[in-house]
Amino acid sequence: MIDCFATPKRTVTAFAGAAVVLLGFLSQPTLAGDPFRTSNPRAIGDNTETAFELIFKDGDYKKAKDYLQKAESTEGNEPLVYALLASLSYLDAKSQSKPNFDSFKTYASKTRTTAEKLAATDSLRGNLYMAVGHFLEGAADFEQDGPVRAVSKLQKVFEYLDEAKKSDPNDPEFNLITGYMDLMLAVNLPFSDPAQAIQKLENYGYPKYLSYRGIAVGKRDLKKYDEALDYVNRALQLTPNNPEVLYLKAQILVRQDKDKEALDYFNQSLAKQTQLPNYSAAQITYERCKVQNSLDNGSRDCRAERNKVRAGNN
Repeated sequence: MIDCFATPKRTVTAFAGAAVVLLGFLSQPTLAGDPFRTSNPRAIGDNTETAFELIFKDGDYKKAKDYLQKAESTEGNEPLVYALLASLSYLDAKSQSKPNFDSFKTYASKTRTTAEKLAATDSLRGNLYMAVGHFLEGAADFEQDGPVRAVSKLQKVFEYLDEAKKSDPNDPEFNLITGYMDLMLAVNLPFSDPAQAIQKLENYGYPKYLSYRGIAVGKRDLKKYDEALDYVNRALQLTPNNPEVLYLKAQILVRQDKDKEALDYFNQSLAKQTQLPNYSAAQITYERCKVQNSLDNGSRDCRAERNKVRAGNN
């Protein structure tokens, strides 16, 4: 694992941001409500699986929330339910003028405590989601109290990930989640090599639409734009209507100085903005506005447009 304690503030900033990407980016497996495995599935639950696919395959957070509320009452022994609810709560809080992260922290803690119970019967997933729970709690501490308290969570994250790995280092769920974590930390920390994280997502991560999406994000941040475009196109082949993947392609095209082509993908993404949390839709609106200004030599107030959407006035 990366020695994160040498640069705690920068590390925890990446740590907090990665929480959104992770739980904030195909085949269609239906075995036992398990979206991660095509063989030896876990009984994760149908409502949880549907919510997962609505968020990450379709980019429809609004419908997903309904299924997560059902899952909370019928599949409440599944830590993924609370990890996804934590992600939605985080995005809701970020949309507020005075963010309140109490709900986010509550769901983060439920992720951890539910995982502790699961570990008695499923060491891999129990330890994996104990790591995720500590990860999310660290992000909550970062938002509320700054980096000092959050840093203490990092050791726990790595400790439980190491325990999960002992059960099956090639497990697709383990590699998808840790691949995203490692990649987000690697592209934000000096002297870190993201190659191992990318290889993990490429070789073992599943579902593939999320693996390809994660690799595209990593390649984008590494400024390998041609490779990023290749992987986002692979993700789009599997999830052609996901507004967040359309947005990711728009971002990559902007970095390739293809503003006109990028604008089309921003527009396609925003055509589905009612599916997205206000915070996400507002950021897409802001970046689209900047591209439109560049193309038109315009002077639209992009911050005002962003803030209007963030407040729900879209």
